[in-house]
Amino acid sequence: MKKGMNPYVAGALAGLLLIVSVAVNGNYFGSSTAIVQLVGMLGKAISPEWTTRIEYFTVVDPALSWQIFFVVGILIGSLGAALICGDFKWQTILELWAKTRGTNKVGRMTIAFIGGVIALFGARLAGGCPSGQLSAMALLSVSGLLAMGMFFIVGIVVARLVYGGVSK
Repeated sequence: MKKGMNPYVAGALAGLLLIVSVAVNGNYFGSSTAIVQLVGMLGKAISPEWTTRIEYFTVVDPALSWQIFFVVGILIGSLGAALICGDFKWQTILELWAKTRGTNKVGRMTIAFIGGVIALFGARLAGGCPSGQLSAMALLSVSGLLAMGMFFIVGIVVARLVYGGVSK
């Protein structure tokens, strides 16, 4: 496996993309709203009368938006970068997870799903996901700087709890 993209180059490219996004269409990064919009679109397709009664969907329009395309772009861009760097491979269990927690795929996917639900709930509760907080940090917002610091601190603590002192 190749080394992958230099993280400093990747960070600089993300910063440039943020500048272009704001300059071209006035939108800062953000992706957690896209998930809510997709759920709302699904709700409208299944039961429009029930979905329109949910107060949250008067604030967040459950419709196709730039944020949904942003998330699709993240998927396509990350796949492209992995293919270009030679880092792409299909796997359901990471080597470090297998080393510390075993190879039970259902257990791993269950933990990943629960973690995703908690992360999305936290992002919506906080009014933004890490990509949105990156935009706030770029504006030197105190909340963005504090949020980014907390992401790193909590990430380190959780990684130590999940993986212990094991390294690759």
